[in-house]
Amino acid sequence: MRIGVDTCCWGNKRGFGRFTRELLQALIAFDRSNEYVFFVDSKTGDLDEIPSEVRTIVVNTKYSQVQAAAADGRRSLGDVWAMSREVMKHQFDVFFFPAVYSYFPILNRTKIVLTIHDLIADHHPELVFPNAKTKCFWKLKQRMAVRQADLIATVSEYSRKEIASYFQLPASRLRIISEAARPVFRVVPKNNGYVSALDKYGLSAEEQFLLYVGGISPHKNLGKLVHAFKIIVDADLLGSLKLVIVGDYKDDPFFSAYPDLKRQISDLGLDDKVFFTGFVPDAELTYLYNAATLLVFPSLEEGFGLPAIEAMACGTPVAASKTGSLPEVLGLAGRYFDPENVDEMAGVVSKILADEPLRNQMKADGLKRSKIAGWERSAGDALAIFREFDEH
Repeated sequence: MRIGVDTCCWGNKRGFGRFTRELLQALIAFDRSNEYVFFVDSKTGDLDEIPSEVRTIVVNTKYSQVQAAAADGRRSLGDVWAMSREVMKHQFDVFFFPAVYSYFPILNRTKIVLTIHDLIADHHPELVFPNAKTKCFWKLKQRMAVRQADLIATVSEYSRKEIASYFQLPASRLRIISEAARPVFRVVPKNNGYVSALDKYGLSAEEQFLLYVGGISPHKNLGKLVHAFKIIVDADLLGSLKLVIVGDYKDDPFFSAYPDLKRQISDLGLDDKVFFTGFVPDAELTYLYNAATLLVFPSLEEGFGLPAIEAMACGTPVAASKTGSLPEVLGLAGRYFDPENVDEMAGVVSKILADEPLRNQMKADGLKRSKIAGWERSAGDALAIFREFDEH
């Protein structure tokens, strides 16, 4: 088969960008029987990371897709037409969109596989869109993409059920492509690299800290995490406890809660206990996962939740929301709370902090569970979907 792929999300630092990179790299290594052609906009960076053995067509555009996906942005019609026109010059058996964010119409009879990671923007639009105009553009693009797609892929059983219900789709049109932790996320020795990485972010191997990894968007529910942390600190469970928030708060194009969080932290007198690291490269993030006492994942909703499985692969216990996909990802290895209930969140986290045998059990369970998934398996999921069209 000849398979075209939209790779415009390659440079995005969010979960769907990682999904695009990891899945496509695994696919190219895994699948030697099909031909792949990647299409990318001319403004996307890090093109050197795209596998050199794949034919990559760079389409001249005015804006990068990462910029167009910003909270107050949208793709220009000229850029959309440029992508569509370029694909029309080629014949494919299947065209694959790893994320609906960078969808553009396919104007021939090619079979389309569209990935929708979650329905966060639909369930919580007030936390995603700054105004009605951007919400309207998103809805139009999303509806067009769903109508044109022959099959829709998503990343969890939770998301599959939500998408089927929301768009009133039969189960026969939906498939799952699992996600996984990169091999870099693992249990590491406490060597010089470990100490240096912690020192870079103002941490030491001897202190305990809670860790959050992900976007700084409002739906990530970090305000309630900060409030719960204040309750824990005031209870004097661990006087030196810190909260470390890892995520790009400077250049991330999505709607950000960072200014409100900074004000809340100052108002609660937590400036010396809550720290924002900004974006952290994976090699250093591995050390932060390994050093953390607990990863806390308070999102109102996740389509998958990659930091959860990354933390488990590093032997880090995880406390997470009981909503969305996180119970599916963590299983019995996680401990859960209502993300809207600050007291419950603080109570669950406090219980784990006070119980070292419990943390050790969560670590062992998490390590075992993290080994179930791998990007090779994800590549197999995707290839099985593509082969469905080869059989008809």
